[in-house]
Amino acid sequence: MPESAVQVIKPAFKKLVDENAKLVQIASGMGFTEGCCYVPNGDYLIWSDIPNNRIYRWSEEGGISVFREPCGNTNGHTVDREGRILSCETSGRQVSITELDGSVHPYIHQYGGRKLTSPNDIIVKSDGSVWFSDPDYGALHPELGHGELPDQETNRVYRFDPETRRVRAVIDDMDKPNGLAFSLDESILYVGDTARTHGEEENHHVMAFDVVDGERLANRRLFAEVDPWVPDGMRIDVQGNLWIAAGDGVQCHNPKGELIGKIKTPQVAANLSFGRPDRKTLFITATDSVWAIPVLTAGAKRPNPPAPAPTEEAE
Repeated sequence: MPESAVQVIKPAFKKLVDENAKLVQIASGMGFTEGCCYVPNGDYLIWSDIPNNRIYRWSEEGGISVFREPCGNTNGHTVDREGRILSCETSGRQVSITELDGSVHPYIHQYGGRKLTSPNDIIVKSDGSVWFSDPDYGALHPELGHGELPDQETNRVYRFDPETRRVRAVIDDMDKPNGLAFSLDESILYVGDTARTHGEEENHHVMAFDVVDGERLANRRLFAEVDPWVPDGMRIDVQGNLWIAAGDGVQCHNPKGELIGKIKTPQVAANLSFGRPDRKTLFITATDSVWAIPVLTAGAKRPNPPAPAPTEEAE
């Protein structure tokens, strides 16, 4: 490992990460790590080991432990407005919810009366609505998912309203929608297309959409092409920069879409999460390992209105 994994491309990046900051490995030797998510209630990190069908937990005091096994081959996770954990289950073909008491329930499992394909990444807006991507990776890769033919005719991004229990498609014309992030003021939704995983000439970009009335998308446009590999998990910092997991680590793009710097990892990065109480530690899942690095900025924090308890889903 070099003295610093930080690569400055534009001077603005020096204000976000110390050039001499060190990557610290906190886990290794796993199958494929994804979905890292900092959980404020308890100051701990969780991540998915997809092929081994486990969710791991890590904290400074407690080290690494198994959080849940089996887990439906979870991929992405997020925390809702009440502090509950929402998890995308690749083989379970659903979004599940972990309550504050540790109990786990199905939360979102269908659209149009048909099973979801393989929920991948998930975020929660400040109004409590849940947005998640549902590409076909679980159908294409039985070792990571289920290998079943999709019930849905296309890959989509959905919006779920926890009050009405309605699941609504907001994007249905992207090849492999994957990572999601809202801009700082939630006026823009960023969506990564990772189709290059199934063809070198396929999409490997992040698209931006205007969020209309808090629930519809408009004005689709290219935000950034990502090389090497694909744009996977994404997070926003308090200055509106978009941090993207990619083939060479985590790439940081300013609000104009310009690449301003990188945190290079020894293996392909799949996801990231700002953590600790000050949100100034960046955690990174990278192939079979998990890393942490201190940063000078902080991850965005959204308002916290309450969300209702899960009830029977209704279309």
